[in-house]
Amino acid sequence: MQTQAYRSVWDAIADGPGEAANLKLRSQLMDALEAYIARERITQKEAAKRFGISRLRVSELVNGQISKFTIDKLVNMGTGVGLSMRMTVGHERPSALLHENHGVAGKAVG
Repeated sequence: MQTQAYRSVWDAIADGPGEAANLKLRSQLMDALEAYIARERITQKEAAKRFGISRLRVSELVNGQISKFTIDKLVNMGTGVGLSMRMTVGHERPSALLHENHGVAGKAVG
């Protein structure tokens, strides 16, 4: 049985490299916002006030519901509480496929 190895879970589930990049960015932003909540030791109610969203939306954030958030919204939430944003752009190999692996389906690498 031949399977593909991917750089990340997002590469494995996305329909293409653009969608994978978008999912990776949103995931990183969500992680940063969740880390902010933990670092500040605030409740979801307080986080909602600071982010300018409802408590339900904070719950969606901390439960990893990535489809509920756009990059724009996550950036606005982060900068609104003083988080700095930085993006790195570079050139990657044209394929998400790193190598072929026998016997392990969808093995995530990296």
